[in-house]
Amino acid sequence: MSTYLYRLARWCFRNRWKTLAAWVAVVLAAVVIAGVSGGKTNDALTIPGTEAQQAATLLKDRLPAASGASTQVVFAVKDGDITSAAHQAAIDRAVTALGKVSQVTSATNPFQAGAVSPDKRVALGSVTYNAQAAEVRTSTVDQLEPAVSAARDAGVQVEFGGAVYPKAAVGANSEAIGIAVALVILCLTFGSLVAAGLPIITAFFGLITTMMGITALAAVTDIASSATSVATMLGLSCGIDYAVFILARYRSYLLEGHEPGDAAGRAAGTAGSSVVFAALSVIIALCGLSVVGIPFLTTMGLAAAATVALALLVALTLVPAAFGVLGRRAARFSRLPLLRRAAPAGRTAATDPDRLAGTRWARWVVRRRIPVLVIGVLALGVLTVPVASMDLGIPGSNSLSTSDTSRRAYDLTTAHFGPGYNGALTVVADDVTTSGQAQRVSDAISKVPGVASSSVAVTTNDIALINVVPTTGPNDPATTDLVHHIRDQRTALEAGTGAHLLVGGLTATNIDVSAKLGGALPIFLFTVVALAFVLLTFAFRTIIVPIKSIIGFLLSAGAAFGAQVAVFQWGWGKSLLGIEPTQTLSFLPVILLAIMFGLSSDYEVFVVSRIKEQFTRTGDARRAVTLGTGQSARVVSAAALIMASIFVSFVFAPEPTIKEIGFSFAVGVLVDAFVVRLTLVPAAMAVLGAKAWYHPRWFSRYVPDPDIEGERLDDKLGDDKPSDDRPGDEKHRLTTHV
Repeated sequence: MSTYLYRLARWCFRNRWKTLAAWVAVVLAAVVIAGVSGGKTNDALTIPGTEAQQAATLLKDRLPAASGASTQVVFAVKDGDITSAAHQAAIDRAVTALGKVSQVTSATNPFQAGAVSPDKRVALGSVTYNAQAAEVRTSTVDQLEPAVSAARDAGVQVEFGGAVYPKAAVGANSEAIGIAVALVILCLTFGSLVAAGLPIITAFFGLITTMMGITALAAVTDIASSATSVATMLGLSCGIDYAVFILARYRSYLLEGHEPGDAAGRAAGTAGSSVVFAALSVIIALCGLSVVGIPFLTTMGLAAAATVALALLVALTLVPAAFGVLGRRAARFSRLPLLRRAAPAGRTAATDPDRLAGTRWARWVVRRRIPVLVIGVLALGVLTVPVASMDLGIPGSNSLSTSDTSRRAYDLTTAHFGPGYNGALTVVADDVTTSGQAQRVSDAISKVPGVASSSVAVTTNDIALINVVPTTGPNDPATTDLVHHIRDQRTALEAGTGAHLLVGGLTATNIDVSAKLGGALPIFLFTVVALAFVLLTFAFRTIIVPIKSIIGFLLSAGAAFGAQVAVFQWGWGKSLLGIEPTQTLSFLPVILLAIMFGLSSDYEVFVVSRIKEQFTRTGDARRAVTLGTGQSARVVSAAALIMASIFVSFVFAPEPTIKEIGFSFAVGVLVDAFVVRLTLVPAAMAVLGAKAWYHPRWFSRYVPDPDIEGERLDDKLGDDKPSDDRPGDEKHRLTTHV
C-alpha cells in the first residue's frame, strides 16, 4: 500500500494545479446540485414495525386530516381570567388567523374544546397541518407569530409547542468556535501560520462537498437534522486530523533533508497508510449502523461515513498537491514569540527523538508500567460507574432552555393542567363504526391506573381517535409503563367493543424508538467490533494488538458514557452548560460507540504504527515503545485537542441533543487519546514486549502485508533525496518567517 500511496502523492505533487482545480470543480458542482435540489433535513423519527408507526400509517390511510403534524398553542394570562370577554375575543381572532395560515387544515379554539385550566389562567389551542413535520414549510412556521398578534396585543401570553413551532435564531456559530480553537492549537503545534492553515483549508473541501451532498439527498429521502451535525463534527475533525498527520511527517522529512517531492511521497506512504486504516476503521463503524435496522440511523451513519471517506480522499490527494504549492514553506517556523517554541521541538523530532517531551513521558510510563496500568484501568472503571443509571429516551421540551417558546409552553401546561398534557397518547381504535363503541373503549381506558383522562376526539371511516392524558410527563418512566400496560391489556380493553387498539402519538413513538435502539445495541456492538478486529489484525499482522485496542475502546466509551450520565441525567454542572437534567438520548449510545470505536482505532493506528516501525528497525520492544510513543505524542495530542475542541464547540449549540452528543464525543476523545493511547497502550505494550507482535506462521503465508509502516518503501527508496518535482521557491533553504 505504501508504494501506491507514494506514487499517488508524487503525481498530485507534480500536477498540483490540476488536482486543486479538480477539487474546486467538485465543490462547486456539489453546491449547485444542492441549491437546485432544495432538500431539507428533518427531525422525524420513524421506525418501521413498531406499534406507534403502525398507528401513524393507519391514520394516514384512513384519517389523513389527523395524521399531519400539529402545533400546540398555549394562551396564558399572569393575572385575571383567561375566559373574560376581552381575552376570549382576542383569542378567537388569533385562532381564526391561525386557521388561515398556509398548510393548516384546522385550528382548534380552546373555549369550544373546553381546554381551559381549572384556575382559568391558561387555555390550550392547537393547529393541525396537511403534512408531516418534515414537510411543513419554513414560510408556514413564520406565519404563526403574526397570526397571534391580536391575542398578544390584548395582554395574553402566547407560546408554541408540539412537533412544529417557531424556533429562536441561532446565536454563535459553534463550528466557527471549534475552528478558531483548532487554528490556535495548530499554530502552537507547528509554529507556523502557513502550516496551521493548510489542514483547515483542505478539510473544508471535503466537508462542503459532503454537506451539499446531504442536502441534495434530503430532497429524495428523509435525513435527520442531527445527521448534519454529526457529519459536520466528523468532517472537520477527521479532515483536519488526517491532514495534520501527513503534514507532520512531511515536515519531518523536509527537516531531515529530503526534497519536497520525495518528502510528500514518503509522508503519504508512511503516515498516509496509517490514515487509510484509521479512516477505514471509522467508516466500518459508521456503516455498521445499518445493521441496527433503523432508517434514520442508517442514513446518519452512511452520511457520516461518506464525510470520513471524502476527508480521506482529500488527505491523500489535495494535501500532497498543497505541498506542491507550498514547497519548503510548509516546514518553516514563525518568528512570533508564541510560536517560536515549536521550532526546537520540530527539529528535535526529526533529528533526536530521545529528547522529545513525549519520549520522556513514554519512558516514565514504561518504567512504571504495572502501576500505570492498574491505576489507569481502575480510574476509568470508576468513571464508568454512572452508566448503571443510564435512562434512554428522547429528551422533550423540558430539556430546552427557558428562552425557547416550546419550553415555556411545556412549563405553563405542566403548571396549570398537569405534566401528562405534554405527553398525551393517541389511541387509534380500528373497526369502530359508532360513537358508542368509541366511548366504551375510552371509558375502559380511563379506568387504567396512570390515566388522568380519556376522550374521543373523532369517529369516522370505521376508526376512532382517542386522546389519553397520562398523570405523568412524557419522559417519566411511569408513562412508559402506562404505554406498555395499555398494550398488554389490549384484549381486556377491547372486550365487547369489536375494536382493535393501537397506541401511538409522539410520546409512544419516542418510547418505541428507545426500546428498539436498546435492543439493537448488542448486535451493533458485536458487528462493529468483529469487523474492526479483522481490519486491525490485517493492518498490524498480530492478534494481541487488536484485542488490546478493543479493551481500550471499551474503557474510553465507558468513561464517556459515565460522564454523560453524570452531567445530563444527574445534572452535574447544569448551570455551566445551560441544560436541564433529562434522559440520555436514545440513539446516543449507538452513535457514540460507532464513532468512538472508529476514532479510538485512529489513535491506536497512529501510535502503534510508529511503535512497530521502531521495533522493525531496532528489534528492541521497550525502546520501540518509548521512541514510537514519543514521536507520535505531539501530533496525536494536537489531533485529539483539535477533535475535542470541535466537539466541545457543539456544546454551545441551542439544541440539548447536540450539546449531549458534542460533550460525550469530546470526553471520549480526550480520555481515549491521553489516558488510553498515550498512557495505557505504552504501558501494556511494554509489559507484552516482543510478544505483542506474535502471529501464527500461516498468517504470513496467506495474509498479504499492507506495509502500513512503509518498511518496504523505505527499503526501496533508501536515503535518496531526489531533486526533481520542485516548485520554484524550493531552492531556498529553510528559514523562519512570520
